[in-house]
Amino acid sequence: MMTGPLHSPERAPRLLSLDVARGITIAFMIMVNNNGGSPWRFMNHATWNGLTATDLVFPTFVFVMGISVVFAIETRLARGATRGQLVRHTVQRAVILCLLGIVVNSFPFFALDHMRFYGVLQRIAVCYLAVSLLYLWDRRAWPMAAALVVALLGYWVLLRWVPVPGAGVPGRDVAFMDVRQNLVSWTDRQLFPYHLYRDVPDHNVRDPEGLLSDLPAIGTALMGVLTGVWLRTRRSIPAKAGWLAAAAVGSLALGYLWSLWFPLNKNLWTSSYVLVAGGYSLVLMTLTFWAVEQRGWRTGWTWIWLVFGSNAIAAYMFSELLPGVLHNVHFVSGGKRTDVIDFVLDHVFVHIADPGWAALAYSVSFTAICFVPVWMMYRRGIFLKV
Repeated sequence: MMTGPLHSPERAPRLLSLDVARGITIAFMIMVNNNGGSPWRFMNHATWNGLTATDLVFPTFVFVMGISVVFAIETRLARGATRGQLVRHTVQRAVILCLLGIVVNSFPFFALDHMRFYGVLQRIAVCYLAVSLLYLWDRRAWPMAAALVVALLGYWVLLRWVPVPGAGVPGRDVAFMDVRQNLVSWTDRQLFPYHLYRDVPDHNVRDPEGLLSDLPAIGTALMGVLTGVWLRTRRSIPAKAGWLAAAAVGSLALGYLWSLWFPLNKNLWTSSYVLVAGGYSLVLMTLTFWAVEQRGWRTGWTWIWLVFGSNAIAAYMFSELLPGVLHNVHFVSGGKRTDVIDFVLDHVFVHIADPGWAALAYSVSFTAICFVPVWMMYRRGIFLKV
């Protein structure tokens, strides 16, 4: 039983560049989730295979979470926490995140007949649980690297060579990574029929946060853990920044090469997508680490991202629940029944001639509104710790 204390010679310092990276990520996540119907490709997810800037938001958040796991665990160990205590805390936090995810999915009506059990917070919970337990078991880098390789190669084998029941072998009897006939979607249909993501065509066919695709998503978190382990070494700040940049280039190169055989696909969270998204996450982390830790830019432009990053879950929850409220406040305007959001779009942002810029203005405005409660919490020293 894991109850004995672990020795940790020094308390982990707070990495402000990590808060900045998390803040940038959550702000962009709020923007693309509330994009005002933007016609711009980069503000929307790729339909199936392919990659847009929007497709990088979620994996970047998972990647940053992986880094946070290392620093959070090391801090608690330095304070004298036992491994057993940390395991219990990890499990409790994962369960709470899953429940919050179901609330986000179901708000405000909580229709049980089509309640969605998968989701963004649920995937974060699964990844958090997996990498935290692995790191508590062995804090060295090589087990993390080995688990990453097994996760990515194992997922490739599953999708490429394991027959899809009722369809056959991918690439022979059915198209490889077919939208409907793939092992990930088949598994989800067996587990939760009529409880899958409802904002995609054929919503009873697949879910973008399905069960099997949690495996490569854990790989994304493991890339973050490995980055966190590296950032805690005693090497100089310039050396750390340099190797982060080198890792970014290597990950991007390997991911794009692998995509020739295993296409980039956010919905299936393919292994090539893990490496490419992880590479761009490393680029973001390199830039924020260089700016904040090496150059010392800790005021000015970094402040807004520090505020967002310090309460990322609170910001996400508010941004997801607010539209549910505003879309259900109905009234009549000009003889037409409308709601708050549609009224604002039709009477404020409609005056911006270009639909792309109009949608962006709405997206930025909505994100600014979401910043207000997070800023108020920050000023009062209130930080949501799940």
